Amino acid sequence: MLIFLLLAGVVALAIATPMLLRYRSRLRRQRTLSRMLDLADAVEALLDRSQERMAALRPLVDRVPADIAAEANASLQGSLPIREAKRDVLQHRLWIQQNGESADQVELDRACAALARVRERLDGQLAELENVGSDLASATEAAAAAALREPPTLRRTPEA
Repeated sequence: MLIFLLLAGVVALAIATPMLLRYRSRLRRQRTLSRMLDLADAVEALLDRSQERMAALRPLVDRVPADIAAEANASLQGSLPIREAKRDVLQHRLWIQQNGESADQVELDRACAALARVRERLDGQLAELENVGSDLASATEAAAAAALREPPTLRRTPEA
């Protein structure tokens, strides 16, 4: 009787172990896919916020003389990098849809890590953009106040 119970336990363990391992593997895959989609959403939201922040900076840059603001205007006018980044996010989403179920876990982990790096980099760049915006606003206000104190003959004429 003891041998029968021992044998039944070994058989049950032999059946349950692969099932548990498969379940854990599927669970890990689902978590990774979910994290990738969440990261893609976060990257897209950061790109949207960057685009909004760049649009908000245009009036500030327009207040700066054209010869000084030329490079900033060129950067703010060019929406191509953001469009390309959004296209890359869309390509990541399509890759997830097409390959998410067939890709091995290492590929999924690499793709997830790549998205996480992109999100971190964009988050840092957005923070820099916001700092530049506040610095530019302060400098523009200070320059405008200083210009009002100057004699009218020394003031720059606004350029169209």
